[in-house]
Amino acid sequence: MTTLALDYWHWWILAVALVILEVFAPGAFFLWLGIAAAGVGLLVYLVPSLGWEYQLLLFSLLSVVSIIVWRRYFRTRPADTDQPALNRRGEQYIGRWFTLSEPMINGVGKIQVDDSTWKILGQDCPAGTRVEVTGVDGTVLKVVRRDDDAPAPG
Repeated sequence: MTTLALDYWHWWILAVALVILEVFAPGAFFLWLGIAAAGVGLLVYLVPSLGWEYQLLLFSLLSVVSIIVWRRYFRTRPADTDQPALNRRGEQYIGRWFTLSEPMINGVGKIQVDDSTWKILGQDCPAGTRVEVTGVDGTVLKVVRRDDDAPAPG
């Protein structure tokens, strides 16, 4: 019966294949698996007597650790963009002023924003009152009443 023998070049080929796969399926997932495979290949190059069971275990551990480290790093340092609220539509309206076309009753109302209608929360106001969007809670805009004599931004 033959035993499985994994050499360093097996791991390096796997690393290259995973990086190529990352090119065709971007998402920075296969990249970290490829880096883990390259790391195991380097270790097997330095310690050729390392058994295949330990190699696979090390590859698994390095893969999980590298992905966790990358995710933590990415969450604490998001990519800078010129449109940070691009996929958070409600946040794009923070700071904008609107005139109520219908009154707010019991702290709830609706406003027309561009081509859509949004539910709003704030103090009771009659129709025609100017309100400013100050926050977002899911799909609900939080507004505060603004006096007519206050200058509108921009």
